[in-house]
Amino acid sequence: MADLSININGLALKNPVLTASGTFGYGTEFQDFIDLERLGGFIVKGTTLKHREGNPYPRMAETPSGMLNAVGLQNKGVDYFIEHIYPTIKDIKSNILVNVSGSTVSDYVATAEKINELENIPGIELNISCPNVKEGGMAFGTSCASASEVVNEVRKVYKKHLMVKLSPNVTSIQEIALAAEGSGADSVSLINTLMGMAINTKTRKPVLSTITGGLSGPCVKPVALRMVWQVAKVVKIPVVGLGGICSATDAIEFLLAGASAVQIGTANFIDPMVTVKVIDGINDYLDQNGFTCVRDIIGLI
Repeated sequence: MADLSININGLALKNPVLTASGTFGYGTEFQDFIDLERLGGFIVKGTTLKHREGNPYPRMAETPSGMLNAVGLQNKGVDYFIEHIYPTIKDIKSNILVNVSGSTVSDYVATAEKINELENIPGIELNISCPNVKEGGMAFGTSCASASEVVNEVRKVYKKHLMVKLSPNVTSIQEIALAAEGSGADSVSLINTLMGMAINTKTRKPVLSTITGGLSGPCVKPVALRMVWQVAKVVKIPVVGLGGICSATDAIEFLLAGASAVQIGTANFIDPMVTVKVIDGINDYLDQNGFTCVRDIIGLI
């Protein structure tokens, strides 16, 4: 057995495999399929300050080699999470991170401040792909100034690991990553979904109620891999790679490109055991190629 452990700026993982927010529920939904304690960590679904109903149906659609989603961060709010969800998952021996979303900077700050008090949550993933309602709806993560502002303000109240999830819908993801790093991020995760759409030719209407939605799955992997490689070259903090990872080979590509860890998302819908298969596959690759430690292959490209 190779040493699969990795430390992401103070966040100690038993292996580099996490799950992506929004694809793994609160973890307990997958307990019939896998041992959650085998995971390096899992990131629970997007959590906001207040209850959100999400977008009208239809809000998911299959596309060639991927899927579109416009769920709209449906959740019951951070207080519900603290009172009802946290007690059911807090004793799982894995790193549990909460994906934090908001419509204003103060939303992010208030939510992060509440989660900071939860002893068994070692980190949050800040989703800066959300629309900034006070700035005309442009996502926080599409400009260096707004990304810096939200990360900086959350950093003031959140004292544990702060991972910032980057949007690929930008001109230069390196600049956004550097802005997040400069404002106090402990790590960055990328990529979030790409903007896409689908049309029903029979009805001659968009498939999604929101017209556009987030594209994920195998089709985005080459774009995600390229962006992870670019970001890993310019930041000093760890990079967590995600986007279309469906196998150990996919995950290894991201590690070679400079990711210190990976997240598996859409593939969980296809195979609920994919995460443990990827963990085992990474170990086999290391053994077969003469590596004793997963850290030895990070950033070899």
